[in-house]
Amino acid sequence: MEKKLQVRNLRISFHTSNGKVQAVREIDFDLYKGETLAIVGESGSGKSVTSKAILGILAGNSIIESGEIIYDGKDLLKISEEDFHKIRGDKIAMIFQDPMSSLNPIVRIGRQLTEAMLLKGKARQRESRATFNSYLKVLEQAMEASAPDAAAKSRASENCKKFDKFEFKHIELEAAYRSAFEAAQETADDIDKLAFELEKNSVGKGTTDRLKDIARQSMDSLNQYVVDPVTYKAEMNTLSSALLKDFKAKEYKALLEKLYRIREIVGEALKKPVPNFFRMGYYLTFAGEPLPDMPVEKLNDYLKEYLDSHFMNAFIEDAQRALKYSSDKSRENMRAAIAELQKALEVYGRESLNRSECLETHKKLTEAVKKTIDPLAIVKDSLSYTFSGSLKSEIDHYFQGIKSNVKVLRAHEKEVRKHDRIVARGKQPGWEVADAAVTDLELIKENIAHLIHRLVEHYDEVLNAEDKRDFHAATVDVIDYLMENAAGVKNKVTRRIAKHRAIKLMDEVGIAEPHKRYRQYPFEFSGGMRQRIVIAIALAANPDILICDEPTTALDVTIQSQILELINKLKEERKLSVIFITHDLGVVANMADRVAVMYAGKIVEYGTSEDIFYHSAHPYTWALLSSMPDLDTNEKLESIPGTPPNMIYPPKGDAFAPRNKYAMKIDFERQPPMFKISDTHYAATWLLHPDAPKVEPPKAITDRIARMNQRRERQDG
Repeated sequence: MEKKLQVRNLRISFHTSNGKVQAVREIDFDLYKGETLAIVGESGSGKSVTSKAILGILAGNSIIESGEIIYDGKDLLKISEEDFHKIRGDKIAMIFQDPMSSLNPIVRIGRQLTEAMLLKGKARQRESRATFNSYLKVLEQAMEASAPDAAAKSRASENCKKFDKFEFKHIELEAAYRSAFEAAQETADDIDKLAFELEKNSVGKGTTDRLKDIARQSMDSLNQYVVDPVTYKAEMNTLSSALLKDFKAKEYKALLEKLYRIREIVGEALKKPVPNFFRMGYYLTFAGEPLPDMPVEKLNDYLKEYLDSHFMNAFIEDAQRALKYSSDKSRENMRAAIAELQKALEVYGRESLNRSECLETHKKLTEAVKKTIDPLAIVKDSLSYTFSGSLKSEIDHYFQGIKSNVKVLRAHEKEVRKHDRIVARGKQPGWEVADAAVTDLELIKENIAHLIHRLVEHYDEVLNAEDKRDFHAATVDVIDYLMENAAGVKNKVTRRIAKHRAIKLMDEVGIAEPHKRYRQYPFEFSGGMRQRIVIAIALAANPDILICDEPTTALDVTIQSQILELINKLKEERKLSVIFITHDLGVVANMADRVAVMYAGKIVEYGTSEDIFYHSAHPYTWALLSSMPDLDTNEKLESIPGTPPNMIYPPKGDAFAPRNKYAMKIDFERQPPMFKISDTHYAATWLLHPDAPKVEPPKAITDRIARMNQRRERQDG
């Protein structure tokens, strides 16, 4: 399964007037394509800090001490704010707890929805053009390099130039069709709604504008492949120009007849089969003849045969050979890179690091790792892409730490002397001296070693696995990828298109009468409706990842359920990857694929939804489950005793130990490692150690599991 996001060894602290607060401590997790990962924990557990780090919106006093957040070949902890603008809201979107934190109270909802589409549309056009050009150029180079002879080399180069030329003809045709088709859709939708209001005699003040929109849209829908201009242009023009006259004269019956006739014309057009514009683009560019006059289905078959015989079969053969050549070269370079990486371990493992030696080794490793990257791989090898930046960051952190530690220790000693003087006078200070916030140089060396070992293991895994890649299927993916980026260049988002998409989005997220609500302000919506608007805004740029940070906490229970169902539905329909942040395990019971339970900045249990709800192993998870209400529980719910620790003074052992009735002596002395329970289930508790006493979960949990199992058996039976 494709990994959309990887979080590795993440440590985040915050400077405060009282000392350094350790908010996130060495957490790791992956987010896979199309799944929901729930991050659950009490306030202060570090879950929201993690989500804000992913989006690059941490507070100014934050300190990223170590780690990586890898997305699409980039480490999000190390990219510039300008680069983040291309990702934030476009590739990764976020829904906050309070919808008004995402809405401007004095701007209409429609404008707030379309603004993101228009801005992101322009940026996406620029990015798509650059991606298309660079990828096609690299593909052409690989085709030429892998060609068996001069004739094949010449053919490959010529075919790449042909692809570039006819692909833009294809997009030009498809863009014109799509614009006309959307105009026809808008016309049909608007007529349906307005006709209903006219029949119920409930038309409002904006009817004149709506009729103008219908008239304009109906004329915009005239296109050879949507509404035939030759057949319908004169009739459509007559009908459109008469709409306002009938309305002003209050001839509603005549108006309805004209609306229904326009609806009939565009309604038939919306059912028509769609031509294959990719094939058509090649034919119109290179055939030198007009399109054959035949039904669309037969035309598509004819164009496919023409494209395959004149271009596509040869292009696929050349591209397939190029992909294998590029993949083999990448694997060969991995073997050389492994040797360089293993030699570097000695340099970065010395007791005291030498700056010039470290930087020279970094330069060699960067060159070696860069050669392992397959430039024709559509899904980026994120570890290789981010290695150089991550290593350089750790090297800089080490040598900056050497300098800063002198100042920090001097200030700490001064604070200790001040504290001791007060105690010597027989007084008790109202404050404690926090540990010196020094940079842990040994930890940085461990991080560097971890980066190198992880990349070596990754290369070993790739090289040891039998290469079963289907290069024919990969070539089809490449063609789709090029078509997608070419489409991004041509598909300009106009204000009309943005409005139509915004109204469709509002309808998709369950807002009734979207045409009417489009022009309203946020204060005219309820809390649940505002959250739906925020979800629509988040989806406006069609993101890969949706982060939901407690999106239902401020809503009543009924509305909570509706929003959760909506998020689940949108995730399935749009193949979204979702990170759901919550303090309530019950909220994610029916929507999370996997769950990470956080406490005091660490992930203490991690597993599938089944693992967490039916086989939980950490006492903190038990405590969360015991405090979770359900319809069948008659007993008083258990509360979690005590409060979370002050993370200015992080505990020596398990942070949950003071609140844990199952705690042992070792819990107060050493942090537990992450014990593996199964391939999908892990927990950090000493109770899983082979020498630990056998402890059963609380009765409230075992009873609930028994009830859930009985219910599942009845449903299965």
